Amino acid sequence: MSVRSLADWLVYVERQHPRPIALGLDRVRQVLGRLEASLACPVFAVAGTNGKGSTCAMLESILRAVGVRTGMYTSPHLRRYNERVRLAGREVDDASLCEAFAAVESARRGVPLTYFEFGTLAALFLFSRAEIEAAILEVGLGGRLDAVNVVDADCAVLTSVGIDHVEYLGADRESIGREKAGIFRPGAPAVIAEPDVPASVHEEVRRIGATPLLLGRDFGYAAAGGQWAWWGPPGRRAGLAHPALRGAMQLRNASAALAALDSLRERLPVAMQDVRRGLADVSLPGRFQVLPGRPRVVLDVAHNPQAAAVLASNLGDCGHAPQTIAVLGMLKDKDVAGVVRALAPRITRWHLATLPGPRGMDSGSLARVFSELKIIEPVSAHPTVIAALAAARNEAKENDKIIVFGSFLTVADAYG
Repeated sequence: MSVRSLADWLVYVERQHPRPIALGLDRVRQVLGRLEASLACPVFAVAGTNGKGSTCAMLESILRAVGVRTGMYTSPHLRRYNERVRLAGREVDDASLCEAFAAVESARRGVPLTYFEFGTLAALFLFSRAEIEAAILEVGLGGRLDAVNVVDADCAVLTSVGIDHVEYLGADRESIGREKAGIFRPGAPAVIAEPDVPASVHEEVRRIGATPLLLGRDFGYAAAGGQWAWWGPPGRRAGLAHPALRGAMQLRNASAALAALDSLRERLPVAMQDVRRGLADVSLPGRFQVLPGRPRVVLDVAHNPQAAAVLASNLGDCGHAPQTIAVLGMLKDKDVAGVVRALAPRITRWHLATLPGPRGMDSGSLARVFSELKIIEPVSAHPTVIAALAAARNEAKENDKIIVFGSFLTVADAYG
């Protein structure tokens, strides 16, 4: 096999398992043992229905402000695969990823790996050889059986528990919470930023003997004017500027990040000026991201009812517009009706887009959901996100807002 480019590798990797998702750690552990890719540094693992990407980005940004050499692994990507693997705050280049994929291919010896499992092992290979001083690993799906969980985290963070991926995690918050709590470890800090914690999460903490840090009990935050304050075991840190990531929910994510960092303060000491600089410099595309120019275009990867409710709140907080025009594209396996219901009160016109691939929902099927919900605002169907966004721009006036959301694929296409 002569695989040379990153694009070639990604096509090859996608074909190495008959299913796109196959939860379980046995295969990953087997290959990891042969890969000899261990991490000799503090490891943060972050799980949650929503907020985990933002929390990872804040952890990385603050640690970078300290001067710590970080390795961060996240998913999915928006425009290019390299976004998933970052070393010292920069995306890993194509050559390094190709080297890592080749190492995994050599070590797997025919063991079938999914796209995500292959990529996770490649990231761990790169981190193990880069002399990083802290690793930040975002769980892909669930927690207990996710490939990231092959690594024992020194601190695990649970950002939220909502209904999503029910075919893999269960149809209720108790089942989903139990799966996500699978990243906790005996005696290690378990930062729980979900305000309404399912009983299953508490049960898992007790069962394994993790050290829980609960939002509202062990740490918390409060907004005051244009600033906010965080409190935790070391006391209160006041006068903090809001994170550069937009939206009120980002204070909760920032609070979780600070609690995680504080839990490992003896190994990774962080000063107040580092926190301030890190929160000011953090960036993460596609999370209530406002593009320059008029009309205002907002990109958001919200794709479940919980995230859609947060998006609706953020839209309400960012000022009045004569019209708020939505460009929506979603995957078939999502709670489309729940997402639409959460946003409908904020939207004056809808442009629906077909997403590509076997999981992509066509705009006609999306339109039928709107008909079933009896939504009276104008609804138009389009063959692509680009076509839907062009139509929205064509009818929007200078002071209107256009919100593009529903999937990572939707936001990625909106970049053009």
